[in-house]
Amino acid sequence: MCALPFLASAQKHHEIGLWVGAANYYGDLQTKWVPTGASNSRTYRPGGGIIYKYFPNPRLGFRFGASYVSITAADSLSDIKANKLRNLDFTNNIVEMYGALELNFLPIDMEKFKVTPYVFAGVGAFYGRPFSLDAGGNKIILRDMSTEGQGLPQYPDRKVYPLVNAMFPFGGGIKCFIGNTVMLSAEVGLRYTTTDYLDDVSRSYVSMDTLLAYKGQKAVDMSYKGNMERNWDGNYPNYKFQRGDYKRNDWYWTAGLSATIYFDAFGNVKKYIQTKCPRIFGRR
Repeated sequence: MCALPFLASAQKHHEIGLWVGAANYYGDLQTKWVPTGASNSRTYRPGGGIIYKYFPNPRLGFRFGASYVSITAADSLSDIKANKLRNLDFTNNIVEMYGALELNFLPIDMEKFKVTPYVFAGVGAFYGRPFSLDAGGNKIILRDMSTEGQGLPQYPDRKVYPLVNAMFPFGGGIKCFIGNTVMLSAEVGLRYTTTDYLDDVSRSYVSMDTLLAYKGQKAVDMSYKGNMERNWDGNYPNYKFQRGDYKRNDWYWTAGLSATIYFDAFGNVKKYIQTKCPRIFGRR
């Protein structure tokens, strides 16, 4: 209903393109939104995807995206002593899809404004399966280890967490025309998720004996990795000792550049490029 006044005007257009950039995460293994320093540089991972936008008018439009991003973090990079002793780490390769509203602050088009800041917000879903490496360098899917007792009969309140979850993307950036056909955008987008298990860390430790009996020694090793460093305490924490903060769900975010092709309608792409692109050697 709020969008109806904007949708009443004409000058609609479409955009299709790609984005590339970097991704990072905020949660139990990383409590800084923007990690800095040489040691934290490896927590920034590449990402990319495709974008489609439809603008009924130059100010308000709809956007749809599909992306692949990777996030990672490690207690060894933390400045919190207890986390360093815990020595956990994870990587999660995420595939996401979402839809959102996008609002341009200025009515950008070829005849008026060539540059404008913008914001967007929407809803989507993603698939993610956290993993880590054991002492031998082998890839271990953390969900299968029930590191916090998920799915074990002794802990009926701890269900196995789903691999597909909802998320709510929002953010903003600045966009500009390059010529009359390409729209270039620089953007930062945050994703609030409905899970606290992007990193496989949420609640408290469970009984080592129970975890050993049901999942084996590998699960115990991945639940608490303090024994992987020679100078650190290798004693498994007491039952119910805090492992994560279950009151806060995890986030991840992206920052990057996108380039989209701007055209009036799907049926006139060739004609649009012929009439709007700059002259080359005296021809269109």
